[in-house]
Amino acid sequence: MFCRDCGEKLSLRFMENEGLVPYCGKCEKFKFPFFPVAVSMAVVRRSDNKILLARHTGDADYKLIAGYIKKGENAEKTIPRELKEETKLNAVKWKYLASRYHDAKDILMLGFLVFCDDGEISLNEEIEEIRWCTPEGAKEIIRKNSTAEYFLNVAIREIERKK
Repeated sequence: MFCRDCGEKLSLRFMENEGLVPYCGKCEKFKFPFFPVAVSMAVVRRSDNKILLARHTGDADYKLIAGYIKKGENAEKTIPRELKEETKLNAVKWKYLASRYHDAKDILMLGFLVFCDDGEISLNEEIEEIRWCTPEGAKEIIRKNSTAEYFLNVAIREIERKK
């Protein structure tokens, strides 16, 4: 790990109430880890309550639609932007559900339940295939033991709670 301000190699030092924290000897400051934030969206078609799963280019697994929050952007702006960029669908309304740290990509994921219109889908280069699934069907084909499966299960519980 290196200091994002000066480039110096960081060492671990004990900090009261925090434990071991990266420290920059040149800046003489503790440097808490920085990692990106993204949204994960359980996208539901309003007309039939089916859930959209996507298989990204070069990947065999089905996952939820997701995207990074850009610098200066908030999650509320990211949701409709990412959904539109990847599928051309319009996000009509959304609800925050949960967050989870995704270790594989060193990222904080914010999970949302997103309702979309019945528009025509046009995939960008990131997605190879999509499927509209019943909640039971989505559970069957989503990547097992994944962050996407975790958010899918939270979203399905929320959908069932609203019935």
